[in-house]
Amino acid sequence: MNIHEYQAKSLFQTFGVPVPQGAPARSVAEFDTALATLPEGPTMVKSQIHAGGRGKGTFTDGYKGGVKFCKTKADAREIAGKMLGNTLVTAQTGPAGRKVQTVYFTVASDIKKEYYLAILLDRASSRPVIVASTEGGVEIEKVAHETPDRIHKVQVDPAYGLADFQVRELVFKLGFNPAESKNAARLIRSLYQMFWESDASMIEVNPLITTPDDRVLALDAKVSFDDNALYRHPEIVALRDLNEEDSKEIEASKFGLSYIALDGNIACLVNGAGLAMSTMDIIKHFGGNPANFLDVGGGASKDQVVAAFKIILGDPNVKGIFVNIFGGIMDCNVIASGIVEAVREVGMTLPLVVRLEGNNVAAGKATLAQSGLALVSGDTMADAAQKIVKLVA
Repeated sequence: MNIHEYQAKSLFQTFGVPVPQGAPARSVAEFDTALATLPEGPTMVKSQIHAGGRGKGTFTDGYKGGVKFCKTKADAREIAGKMLGNTLVTAQTGPAGRKVQTVYFTVASDIKKEYYLAILLDRASSRPVIVASTEGGVEIEKVAHETPDRIHKVQVDPAYGLADFQVRELVFKLGFNPAESKNAARLIRSLYQMFWESDASMIEVNPLITTPDDRVLALDAKVSFDDNALYRHPEIVALRDLNEEDSKEIEASKFGLSYIALDGNIACLVNGAGLAMSTMDIIKHFGGNPANFLDVGGGASKDQVVAAFKIILGDPNVKGIFVNIFGGIMDCNVIASGIVEAVREVGMTLPLVVRLEGNNVAAGKATLAQSGLALVSGDTMADAAQKIVKLVA
């Protein structure tokens, strides 16, 4: 789960991570209230959407930049009016962009130097890793490609936690002066504490800055959390902004389905994440394009299957459906019954290819055969994938 910058910075403050003073506003009526909490002087206005590259983005009305520096609070109010309610397109939003429904006013900071700092899970070692660089404010991928020696990594033993010598190592490699070093060390420890205690999957600060008076501040904040751990953090769940999520993904979550929308035209309904990935791969292998990742899980009910079909059909780009089920825990006949009920309920006319294998497969195939539905059966994954690709071509 992702959250907005202003929400992330509020959490930062809870854990003692210093940030510039700021306040969000969700309507024009809230502009004055938010700005009243800030001192007079240079002010930043920042569009709040779940996407990077906001500063380089362009609004659909042609206005450029979703992050703006303003000399006065009056200027900030005027600029915020151009952003709020407008749609911002960045390299990460795609051409459709995202509607800005919150703006964030912050005190503009004097910047002496910019750095990059992130904490995430290193899947290769199954340990948290802190990634830092002296090159902040730019794409970290570009730094990694062009100047990899400027990126420093520290793996943290989860059983022991972040060690003092690791903090000192990072601070030394980043080249902070003595006064900055003390502040940077405190910030790094606080940030790791937040990462660990909140079950975050990633915390990124780009840029982390030093100021002329040797303070170290998190000027930006991008935070995401492990969905599987959210049951432990109702206060974080409360920060979820459904306006930033795909409506089909929201609906899928209500039924315990794992759904991610893609840009293809062949919908997939599969049980098991590994099989779902393989299904998308084989569709691509035979020249098709998957429209989604949809895992109904190992023990889906008939109601979940019906819900999955309705979600799939809510995507206007879908031109055909590939159901690929391997029954281990799953009963193939439950899936078959759900398919029959769903097709009859929604009156589907799209091409449908079904491949069933495993637990109670004979009964499942019989249910489909006796349904009278216009569906195509696939004997193997490859056979079924080729058939659906041809049907939507």
